[in-house]
Amino acid sequence: ICKSRPLDLVFIIDSSRSVRPLEFTKVKTFVSQIIDTLDIGAAATRVALVNYASTVKIEFQLQTYADKQALKKAVARITPLSTGTMSGLAIQTAMDEAFTVQAGARGPTANIPKVAIIVTDGRPQDQVSEVAARARASGIELYAVGVDRADMESLKTMASEPLGEHVFYVETYGVIEKLSSRFQETFCALDPCLLGTHQCQHVCVSDGDGRHHCECSQGYTLNSDQRTCAAVNKCALNTHGCEHLCVDEGTGSYHCECYEGHTLNEDKKSCSAQDKCASGTHGCQHICVKDGPGSHHCECFEGYTLNADKKTCTVRNKCALGTHGCQHICVSDGAASYHCDCFPGYSLNEDKKTCAAVEEVRRLVSTEDACGCEASLAFQDKVSSYLQRLNTKLDDILEKLQVHESRQIHR
Repeated sequence: ICKSRPLDLVFIIDSSRSVRPLEFTKVKTFVSQIIDTLDIGAAATRVALVNYASTVKIEFQLQTYADKQALKKAVARITPLSTGTMSGLAIQTAMDEAFTVQAGARGPTANIPKVAIIVTDGRPQDQVSEVAARARASGIELYAVGVDRADMESLKTMASEPLGEHVFYVETYGVIEKLSSRFQETFCALDPCLLGTHQCQHVCVSDGDGRHHCECSQGYTLNSDQRTCAAVNKCALNTHGCEHLCVDEGTGSYHCECYEGHTLNEDKKSCSAQDKCASGTHGCQHICVKDGPGSHHCECFEGYTLNADKKTCTVRNKCALGTHGCQHICVSDGAASYHCDCFPGYSLNEDKKTCAAVEEVRRLVSTEDACGCEASLAFQDKVSSYLQRLNTKLDDILEKLQVHESRQIHR
């Protein structure tokens, strides 16, 4: 979870005569403990150490050691200088000789923080304020650690802002080691993705050095707050691949549909034209006529007309349909209306459909003597015979008419 970010780190250690040998050993242990928490290497954190009292000595430069154990051994070999406390001179020396590219510091394009930790137990014997200000202005982040008799105001003068995060004080060297954990937290790049403190709605991606960015699950896009996610309307983005229609389902998902007269293929994206006439899904009341792939129109039987809905039909002429029931003649009176009539020499019966002969009966009655019994019988026989022949002829005529009407219907 914790990995130190790369640094160019310089320790500036007070070894004046006020620091007893055992106390100086505690300081070296404190430095080694901080080194233990760091990722040491040429591409990671580089460490240098400046030892000072009345004089200043650079014990090793940033490029001297790239190995943690070698660094700790070098720290263990340092001996105190045992003279005055020239803190300003020490900071100036670190700025001029330790934080240089020639000494192993990385240039401004590398964007590696430059950090100095100064440890002292007294009051500086030179002007430290201006030197510390120049160091901070050059981009060096200064931490000031005071022990025992250290002057708090001097520590604040040297340290970077905010002072609450850059000034530390302990009463004795015996407890200075406790500060190593504070510096571990300071230099540690916490991984918020692993800690669960990232606040990403979907996915947290660690970029290293305690940095991270948020991403979204498939079908979602990152909002302007760079944390939350919104469902992508793939239909609107036109990345759906549907041949005809894309239907957004509102959760970053969608499905494809087809235009009327087409069916969705197994790939759930492309469409095929549908023969509605063959499938019986045309909706035509009478006749479905296929015009081409996925196209058709409706028509009506003879004697019917297509309605405005282009599907249903209305009877136009029942006489033409042959369903009128007239024995002789059907006369259309308009849409779905008609009446029956008879051929010349016939009259319409009371049923308004069948016909009876008129002129022949009258002729027979006028030419026979109906008063005589024999004449009456002869007349009756003759009329019956005539009616039989007439009925036979009428049956033949009706049969021919029915055949004709049937042909008209099925034409």
